[in-house]
Amino acid sequence: MADKKLDGALISRVRPGSIAEEADLKPGDRLLSINNEFLSDLIDYKYLISDEYLVLSVLKADGDLWEIEIEKEFDEDLGLEFESATFDTMRQCANRCIFCFVDQNPPGLRPSLYVYDDDYRLSCLQGNFVTLTNLRREDWDRIGRLHLSPLYVSVHAMDPDLREKLLGTPRARHIRRQLDFLRDHHVTVHAQIVLCPGLNDGSQLEYTLTELADYHPSVQSVAVVPVGLTRYRESLPPLRAITRDEAAALIKQIQRLQSQFLRELGTRFVWLADEFYLSFDFPLPDSGHYEGLPQMENGVGLAREFLSDFAAAMQKVKGIPRLEYPVTAVTGRLGAKVVEPVLARLRELGVRIDLRTLDNNFFGPTITVTGLLTGRDLIAQLKGKDLGRELLVPAEMVRMEGSEARFLDDITVAMLSEELGVPVVVLSGAGELVDHVLR
Repeated sequence: MADKKLDGALISRVRPGSIAEEADLKPGDRLLSINNEFLSDLIDYKYLISDEYLVLSVLKADGDLWEIEIEKEFDEDLGLEFESATFDTMRQCANRCIFCFVDQNPPGLRPSLYVYDDDYRLSCLQGNFVTLTNLRREDWDRIGRLHLSPLYVSVHAMDPDLREKLLGTPRARHIRRQLDFLRDHHVTVHAQIVLCPGLNDGSQLEYTLTELADYHPSVQSVAVVPVGLTRYRESLPPLRAITRDEAAALIKQIQRLQSQFLRELGTRFVWLADEFYLSFDFPLPDSGHYEGLPQMENGVGLAREFLSDFAAAMQKVKGIPRLEYPVTAVTGRLGAKVVEPVLARLRELGVRIDLRTLDNNFFGPTITVTGLLTGRDLIAQLKGKDLGRELLVPAEMVRMEGSEARFLDDITVAMLSEELGVPVVVLSGAGELVDHVLR
């Protein structure tokens, strides 16, 4: 558990009708301990509230210290949400990865984008990828004792020399021993490989994937994702993007391995990020290919899921336009290849919707995914344009911070609306898009 110097867990929300509401807990209060046990993270919290009798030590927002006794059903939730999943200091990354995206960030972004996080607790709780190079013995003991699953692990290479080169630390060499430990303690893993052409592709990729397959079912899936290269790589190691011919060869290589793994393991096991297909206009695999989308948050199968969600949403509406005025949707270069056919179908039904495909001038032309467009990109390319009566923005462009939705460069949706002179509507997925424009 955490030490006694912790400030406790800052409560951000109390769910209506919950035990916590009955106990008069409020946002802004701090939960210091449960049954005299101090909390370092949400894992501690979930473990400690499983008891039927609890004594909470709470520091109220006005400075009063309360002790609250609670009797409840076993495993009944208290109804609390917290500002952060970790209540102590976030574990920082100790690597010097040659492809680190944080190193390629320019000034002027929201503060969280400059954090080199490599915290196994956020891997378990939120799906963040970690390298396992900064874990202490007590961390390994806790992972094994509590069987913390799933963990999302950045493997990148199974060859020790190559992994050390990619991650920039000799601590990276121990991945096999670490995967052995996780398998032996019944911890499941989703792995990723950031593909750097000329380094961990080709025969090295083949070796990494076949070695990881030996850990199935402990290692449940592997995502291969392209290296992200911004315009801000001065004094960083030289890296390049994949070429069309290399992408075609990669797709064939993965298809062959998927067929092999499907025979041997009963699963395709490894998937490519959508970007490898969309960047070069290669056809996307069908929905069944993705087996439940275990790595969708890593950009694997997201495009196919959008198209499937659109088809499902269209089955639930009459197809009558809900809006009597023109609107504009925005997306990035890659997203346009998926979104434009969807909007074309909506136009056939009478929806007056335009699409603006935006370049990423902030990070550079090699960054084409929609989620990395900034507020400044939207303002620079849309200001003064006829956008109709609304601007429709995909939710992956923004993040909620408190009550405000912010772009990567800290521009809020309200600021964007004021600059462009139109209301901005944030929509999550094809289903919300259909519901917004059709009835």
